[in-house]
Formats: sequence, structure tokens, C-alpha cells
Amino acid sequence: PLSIRQRSQPSRWIDCGLEHFFTQPGGVRTSREEQHMSDKPWGGRFKERTSGAVEAYTESISFDGELYAQDIAGSQAHAAMLGRQGVITSEEAKQLVAGLDQVRAEIEAGTFPWRQELEDVHMNIETRLTEIVGDVGKKLHTGRSRNDQVCLDFRLYVSDSLRRWMLLARKLCGVYIEQARAHADVLLPGCTHMQPAQPVSLAHHLLAYAWMFRRDVERMGDCEKRVRISPLGAAALAGTTYPLDPSFVAGELGMYGTFSNSMDAVADRDFALEALFCGTVTMMHLSRFCEELIWWANPQFGFVTLSDAHSTGSSIMPQKKNPDVAEIMRGKTGRAYGNLINLLTTLKGIPLTYNRDLQEDKIPFLDTNKTVRDSLALMADMLGATSFNAARMRRALSAGFLNATELADYLAMRGMPFREAHHITGRAVAMAEEQGVGLEELSLEALRSLSPLISEDVYAVLNYDTAVRRRNMPGGTGPDSVRAQMEALERWLSVPLAWEV
Repeated sequence: PLSIRQRSQPSRWIDCGLEHFFTQPGGVRTSREEQHMSDKPWGGRFKERTSGAVEAYTESISFDGELYAQDIAGSQAHAAMLGRQGVITSEEAKQLVAGLDQVRAEIEAGTFPWRQELEDVHMNIETRLTEIVGDVGKKLHTGRSRNDQVCLDFRLYVSDSLRRWMLLARKLCGVYIEQARAHADVLLPGCTHMQPAQPVSLAHHLLAYAWMFRRDVERMGDCEKRVRISPLGAAALAGTTYPLDPSFVAGELGMYGTFSNSMDAVADRDFALEALFCGTVTMMHLSRFCEELIWWANPQFGFVTLSDAHSTGSSIMPQKKNPDVAEIMRGKTGRAYGNLINLLTTLKGIPLTYNRDLQEDKIPFLDTNKTVRDSLALMADMLGATSFNAARMRRALSAGFLNATELADYLAMRGMPFREAHHITGRAVAMAEEQGVGLEELSLEALRSLSPLISEDVYAVLNYDTAVRRRNMPGGTGPDSVRAQMEALERWLSVPLAWEV
């Protein structure tokens, strides 16, 4: 690292991540090595080399290098198809595939010579391939454009990301089910408007999130079918005159089909938008549970104790145990939302077909991919390590008259119109408030002063456990219903995803 004095000098060497550039006063960057327009795949048309500042501004290798595996897989399938179709010889195709294997090995070993002047991951890989196999490497790009190549790579990357999200979300569902089974008999206040409403089982509350993440998985799976469609063969925008076989490439890459319109294939990024939307919905669901954990971890609630591994302390208040992981995850949700709006805004004014604006499609998705992937994994760990305080939840049931609906239903079942029953129950709540007791603590005489329909059996109805047990209709909080929910979710988890088979 440079000292403060060194950093203050008018010119210096700085590290740009992939190559060192010399910074002149005024900020103009030039490469250490001599640059030639022959480095560029389009260099034949130009006499002057690209400005270093322009290269630094327009490069994508600093982020699209993450797509190297998809680029190599796509190029190997393309090379095999060229050999199969007789566009190149079968021996040349084998050389290209083997050379690309070596490129992958170099990248994964950290010895690959990334060069910023080559602009992107595609030209870096192709250039190194040509150094390895000779001029036959220059035949790899036959019949394709970077337009359909980059779209193929990105579709594969987005598809692979969605699959990873699905696996992580399914794992998280499993953790919710485990915690639900472990706390099947625990009751807590169910809320509306963040106010105590009715007693529910903790298992039912946790399973609500399991169902949300199940829908997220299903949504991602539906999206992934539209993402994993091969655009290779669309070329720049109009297709190609070479006798290519796009279906062969799609089959080699485990894709579901091929493009129907070459202009659409290279121009749109709705597949990335849809995946980003899936990611934002998942982050929203995570954020909602984070909000509850944050409240529940507050000693005034005391419903949960977060593990030390998923909490932090205060630099000044030694007693603090802060739910920072949940707070940061809640904050990252806004970041995911921003990435969706980012790409929507980028796409809204782009005419057909490819425009360089589309280079801006990857950073939002790469960021959301990391956010969703890390958040799902961390939530599974955090939830699994969370302790639930059944006694504190039970005590909370006595605040807020959570059994009021039971009294209204009790009267309605005895023939009183529900609206009248609702009114009578409201008067009972007011009476209990005045006496500083719960509804179940009011005397039978006091209750019968409100309605002669009330008899001794009302106290069994006002019992919180009874209130929960009675709600056994499908989807309710009753124990039979909760057990059926867990079994349904476990059956779903036992079936492999279509692409896992």
C-alpha cells in the first residue's frame, strides 16, 4: 500500500484490479505495454488506438469475468457444433475444446493473464485460446457474434443463479419446518396492525414463511424455464449464413430450447428482469421475517434469543446484543429493489437491436445474485440457531384480549347474530379493561349481565389452547392443520427439482 505522501504525488502507479495503469496529472491512463489495434476484434476499421480513459470507462472484464465458466461451456458447445456441421474439421473442434479446458484450468488456478485492453471475458478467453492452440483459435468465433455469445453466457449464468437460489430457499424451508416441529405446542399472539389479535401456534407462524419461500422456489423455477433458452445462432441480429445447428448447442448445454427471432434474441433482457424480480420478492420475504426477529429479540418482547454467532455488540454499551445480521439483511432488500429498477430504466429507451447500454445488465444482477444467495444461506443458519422463549410468548397471550373472537363466536353459535355478538363482546372487553383482568377472569355473573346466552362452558371456549385447537380447518392454526402443512411441505421437499433428476 502507498503511504499518504506517495498517494499525494501528481502521478503514480495505481492498481485497477486486472492491470496496472500509469495515472498522469489530469487522470489520463495509458497502458504499461504497447497497445495495438490488432488487439481488438474490430480493430481493422480503425487507425488510432482507443484512448486509455475510454478503455477504462467501457471495459466489462472487471465484472463479466464472473461469467467465465458459462462462456467456456458455450464456446465448447459452439466448437463441437461447428465440427459436427462441417464448418470446421472435427480435429479443429477437438483442439478448440481441449484448449478451452486449459483456459478454464488457468482461470481457476489464478494464473490466467487477464488484459483490460481486450475489453471483456469473451475476448480474453479467445485471445488466450489462440495463444494455446494457434490460428485454429481464430476459427472459434465462426458463425457467431459477441451479441449472441454474451446473451448465451448471461442466460446460462442467470439460470445457474436461479437454480442455486432454489436450492437455498428449499433448505431454508426445511429449517422452518424443523423449528415448527420442535415448537408445535408453543402459542404466541398472532397480530394484525402489529396489535395482538388471536392466539396462534408458533409452528403455524413459522410455516407461513415456509409457504412464502416455497412459492419463491416455484416462481424461480417458472422463470428459469424462460431464461435457459439458447440465443446462439442469432449472430449480430439477423442470423447467419453458416449451416449452424442451434438445437445441438442448446442440447449440449442442457437448455430448454432455442430462440425464435434473432433480433429479439440479442436485444431483450426480460429474462434478467424476471429473475431480478424473483430475487426481490425473496428478499422481501426475508426482510419481513428479519423485522419480526428484530422485534422479538428486543427484551421487551423476549420471544427469541439470537445466537452469539449471528449478533454483534456495542462499542460503548456492554449489555447490548444487537440483531445486526437481520438488520443488514433488511437493509440489503432495498439494494435488490434498486437493482431491478436499475435494469428496467436501462432497457426502457433502447431501440432494436443490440446497444452498448446492455453492458449495464450484468452489474445489477451480479449484485442481486450475491445478495440473495448469501441472505438465504445466512438466514437458514441464523434461524436454525435461534432459541424461542415459549414462556414469554405464553405470558404475552394475556395482554390484548386475544380470546375476544372466541366469545363472539360462542354467542353466534348460540343463535345471536354475529354483529350483535361482536357488540356484546366489545362491552365485555371494556368491562375487563376497567377491572384490569382478562376476559377469562371475568365472573360468570358479570358475563351473564351482558347476555343470558352465556353459561359456565364459556370458560373452556375462552381458554387459549382450546382456541387454537378448534381452528383445525385446512390452513388454520389448529394442530391437525399444522401437522398437515408440515407433511405437505416435506413431501414437496422430497421431490427433486426437474433439473436435478
